[in-house]
Amino acid sequence: MIYTVTFNPAIDYIIRLDKLTTGAINRVTYEQVLGGGKGVNVSIVLGNLGHKSTATGFLAGFTGDEIVRQLRDFNAADDFVKLDEGFSRINVKIKADVETEINGQGPKISDAKREELFKKLERLGEGDTLILSGSIPNTLPDDMYEQTLSRIQGKGIRFVVDAEKGLLLKVLKFNPWLIKPNNHELGDMFGVKLKTNAEIIEYAKKLQEKGARNVLISMAGDGAILLTEDGKDYFSPAPKGKLVNSVGAGDSMVAGFVAGYTESNGDYERAFKMGLCTGSASAFSENLATRPEVEALLKTI
Repeated sequence: MIYTVTFNPAIDYIIRLDKLTTGAINRVTYEQVLGGGKGVNVSIVLGNLGHKSTATGFLAGFTGDEIVRQLRDFNAADDFVKLDEGFSRINVKIKADVETEINGQGPKISDAKREELFKKLERLGEGDTLILSGSIPNTLPDDMYEQTLSRIQGKGIRFVVDAEKGLLLKVLKFNPWLIKPNNHELGDMFGVKLKTNAEIIEYAKKLQEKGARNVLISMAGDGAILLTEDGKDYFSPAPKGKLVNSVGAGDSMVAGFVAGYTESNGDYERAFKMGLCTGSASAFSENLATRPEVEALLKTI
């Protein structure tokens, strides 16, 4: 079974307008409300691709209820820890002459609720896949990723980690099955600016030396690179298409990779191509990738 963890899920309120003018009333030309947070996005895309998953993490209030409703609409199961106070955050994403985001803070999470999540995750076992992604709310300890993996290591679970550099580097000691930095994040980890594919591969190998088994590097419109645990590396340019919405594209790549690996009984090249095309399909759409969109792009690479 595939499980996704989102410590700070959100409702994304996405709006478009021609120009954002501060200090004045602005009229939107488009609006949409989507359940969000990186792990939630992964579960939604997995559902679109025909794969069951269970989304967990922390939810609260009326916004938490809406996130659950949307997950169920996309054929994803939910097993969240319900918080007694507050509400899951609302993120406002303004797409105008300049793009602006206003992210909410999220509810307070007690030590008892944190332990409740750990107990849920301790039920996972051999052959399960756990996808940890996204930020840590300020009411959880900075080492929440490390605490989570330390509680369930050694049980034959595949760990996937998609997080910013500080969180990611600290969990390499747990030998995650897959990590997914982008090329800029990879350079930031080592204090360098990476300009060529050869340089990206060189530094991705350093992450393998630190413990990562497979490293998937997204490069936006320039495509992606995969380094596998059996010593192979793959590169592909991105499929052609018009960028519509980059929100969730990286999460979609993770979902596509896991789906492709599962469907092909462990073929990393197939997983790589599926991940690349799923990420691109989301970027080319107002919504997250669907199976027909991904299949159409797979025929082009």
